[in-house]
Amino acid sequence: MRITKRTNIAVRLLMYCALNEGRLVTKSEIAERCNISENHLAQVVNQLSQLGFLNTQRGRNGGLALSRSATDICIGDVFRQVEGGLPMVECFADVDNTCPLVDACRLRDALTRAGEAFYGALDGVTLESLTCDNFDLQRILAPVSCPGPAVAAHA
Repeated sequence: MRITKRTNIAVRLLMYCALNEGRLVTKSEIAERCNISENHLAQVVNQLSQLGFLNTQRGRNGGLALSRSATDICIGDVFRQVEGGLPMVECFADVDNTCPLVDACRLRDALTRAGEAFYGALDGVTLESLTCDNFDLQRILAPVSCPGPAVAAHA
């Protein structure tokens, strides 16, 4: 199974917001720290806010934040909603299905079970479980801070 770029961006974005709880984060800082183009990011921010995962605030002091606690965000829900029911293979599509094997193919049932198992495994994962005490992730996604005062080297 292959996850779309949009879902990958969505999870990175949500993890960044979870690690920066208590403050509004900007699209530009997320794009920089998560290595995402701002155009792709803007589309995902819009979708996640419409789906109820993010709150957005416009304006000079604007930004975005999680709309609910990281403990209440199930990664399985994020994947299902962002992926939007994309068919795994052509025969799952209601339209544009040109496969002549549909009526006899046994692989379709196996793929259905595999997809259910995939999402079922993600249902046990919360955003908090991905970020809480994940010090390596915190280090990678820490906002770039201003350098401290220059320290003179002593010879």
